[in-house]
Amino acid sequence: MPGTRRAPQGRVPLAVVVVDRAGRVSHWSTGARRLFGPDREEAVGRPATDLLPVSGAFSEERAEPDPAAHGAYGTYDAIGHALEESLDGRTSYPAAGRARLDTSAGPHDRIDVLWWAYPLVGPGPERLLVLAADARRLSDDAGPDGAAGERIAPGFALHTDFPAAEELARGLPEILPSMSVRESARIVSQVLELGYPVLEFSRHDRVPVTADWGIARRTERKARRAAAARAAASGVPSPRAPADDTDTDDTDDAEDLEYVAVRERLEFLNEVSGRIGSSLDLSRTIVEVSRAVVPRFTDVAGTYLREQVVAGEGFPDGPPDATTMWHRVALEHTDEPGRWDDVVPVGESMPFPVHTPFFQCMTTGDPVLVPYISEEMGNAIASQFEKRDIRPLITHRSMLVVPLKARNVVLGFMILLRHQERPLFNDMDRVTGAELAARAGLVLDNARMYTYQESVAETLQDSMLPHIEPRLPGCDVATRYLPGTLLGRVGGDWFDSVKLPGARTALVVGDVMGHGLNSAAMMGQLRTAVQTMAALDLPPAQLLRNLDDLAQRLGEHYLATCLYAVYDPIAGELRLANAGHIPPVIVRAADGRSELLDLPTGAPIGVGGVPFESVRIPVAPGDRLVMCTDGLVEVRGEDIGVGLATLCESAAHPAASMDDACDTIIRSLAGRGGRKDDVALLMVRMSGIEDGDVAQWELERDASEVPRARALVRGQLARWGLTAVDHTAGLMVSELVTNAVRHAASGRVQLRLVRSGALLCEVEDADHTLPALRGAGPDDEFGRGLRVVSHLAREWGTSRTTTGKTVWFELALRRAGI
Repeated sequence: MPGTRRAPQGRVPLAVVVVDRAGRVSHWSTGARRLFGPDREEAVGRPATDLLPVSGAFSEERAEPDPAAHGAYGTYDAIGHALEESLDGRTSYPAAGRARLDTSAGPHDRIDVLWWAYPLVGPGPERLLVLAADARRLSDDAGPDGAAGERIAPGFALHTDFPAAEELARGLPEILPSMSVRESARIVSQVLELGYPVLEFSRHDRVPVTADWGIARRTERKARRAAAARAAASGVPSPRAPADDTDTDDTDDAEDLEYVAVRERLEFLNEVSGRIGSSLDLSRTIVEVSRAVVPRFTDVAGTYLREQVVAGEGFPDGPPDATTMWHRVALEHTDEPGRWDDVVPVGESMPFPVHTPFFQCMTTGDPVLVPYISEEMGNAIASQFEKRDIRPLITHRSMLVVPLKARNVVLGFMILLRHQERPLFNDMDRVTGAELAARAGLVLDNARMYTYQESVAETLQDSMLPHIEPRLPGCDVATRYLPGTLLGRVGGDWFDSVKLPGARTALVVGDVMGHGLNSAAMMGQLRTAVQTMAALDLPPAQLLRNLDDLAQRLGEHYLATCLYAVYDPIAGELRLANAGHIPPVIVRAADGRSELLDLPTGAPIGVGGVPFESVRIPVAPGDRLVMCTDGLVEVRGEDIGVGLATLCESAAHPAASMDDACDTIIRSLAGRGGRKDDVALLMVRMSGIEDGDVAQWELERDASEVPRARALVRGQLARWGLTAVDHTAGLMVSELVTNAVRHAASGRVQLRLVRSGALLCEVEDADHTLPALRGAGPDDEFGRGLRVVSHLAREWGTSRTTTGKTVWFELALRRAGI
């Protein structure tokens, strides 16, 4: 901007006109009536060229304006030619300009009009959005040359929130890329309903489409030529006359070339905007941005992002400095292959020195233009870098460094270089590069936010879903979880398993009604509660009763269904209770037949005051139990019975493994159209535990029973061929039996060994007080028993029973080479 020109700041009302694809006015705002004259009823439906300042109404060859060309609305100056092209659909890019029109007060009272024309793309009848303003309102702020500031752009007073025209609202962000969808909806409601748009102009903001101020200069030249002609006719030389017509024509040609250059830049920016942002994948977006500028705008484009952005972490805090690590995520160039790979390989992270154009760009957030890097300058920049010589890559080239910003934070920057054979980067390139970087920054930030939110959702869901071991006492387990939608990976479905005394296993599947973080948080609380109450060895019906009471205390706005089952591999039975959940499927190993288990349904958790019932189901080795949430079988518009029948059929399909069986069910059901809910699937193959793999004894509450218990265990392990662990097992049994006979107030002590993939030992007594680890000094006689067990056992634990407590431990047989 010339130093003598001062850009005004403020707001001026706008006229808003929308033109349809037939070239007729479809909207005529109150501002348009005030500026151009006709009422809305008179303007809507008429050809736009009859109402707006275009060149066809006035010709320099005419001695007088032709009132018939415009009727009562006055005449227009010929400098609106570009607007006429926009109205006729001959241009597909944004345009701006200046025009003048006579008012009803007479030809000497002329209005100077600034206008902007934005083509509308996409569906809908609208083709063009035209904004216009009375330039006289800017005269007080004009510079000495009479022209207003160059940084003038249409804006809007966003203080309304009424329903908007959807098609136009979706189109505005495409022609004004810095505008959000929400803003565009509010703007369109204001433009089409209330007519309150304004013209904003600032000395600070730079926009890609501004009024063609060269037009004003051409008008001044036309006036000077007219004055020179009058002076020549009178014989008086004019000091302001051009030296000759050739100079004037050359100047006009230069202005026309400048206009063409601006138009080409706008077309380039529109093309780039259409090529980037086709995906929310951060890596793909980065590649799109890099390839969009090479080779059309530059010969080399290196893209750097903050390490936190690449890692998918939260928004980086604080401004960058000399310690900030920048990750080179992409490098596109037209040089010979391999030239850049050794010095600046993609994937490298590095800080940037203070005294470099790169540091200046990333700390100020403004583009840095280095028109030509001389030998001296190249040496100065390269000297700031350790262990690398970048001089051959940058010397004798033109460089532009542009920031990639979002929310006023620098996410990264792009280093653009041109070969010596190409024109040097100039101020127009800097503006173009800044606008390109602004659009790319928004796209990258959208991809970054999506990547970050997806990572958070996956982490949260993974933390809430248990990692169940595939092999549990007497059974094999396989699970699957599918999120309901790709954009909302957190839900309220869950599954779980809990080890219980007596080699039993609790199996749980639940579904909190709803989606999102609130449902996931409620699910986490219920899952934790189920684990806690399962460890108390509560009967299934009582557990659901307690869970329902808890849900009532957590809040009345949440409901959940839950299916709770306890598998006893020694007794060969299932005990189940249902709280509004879909029934499980059992597949019998004897004949391969599958069926839905007929259970008392009960009410969902959170309803309150509804009883629950437990059911015992006998099972045989090889039987499979399939438990799932309704998202697997329920599809909108289809009876749930169809999904349940498909579940039974697919569950009975033979499979080589548990994982293959789960995949068969998922393929049969989850692939159907219309599924929106989460899916949790838990399958258990109940292999049982043979009587010969269980040994049980009753002991008296007497200290003399401790050596007897140790001898019983060693003898049983010898019969099982497990002599490699008899010493360790005997030592731990001695500690547990000693605690039981010493602290139990009444009743007998029960000792049980179970062989099932591992050696399980349980000691049960009638005391409800659970033992705990405690410290023991060198002179203490007690307190070391559980520490010995904790050190030697693979797992150990305690739990209350209806008659007292059980203390148990497991030994891994594979550690003994068995």
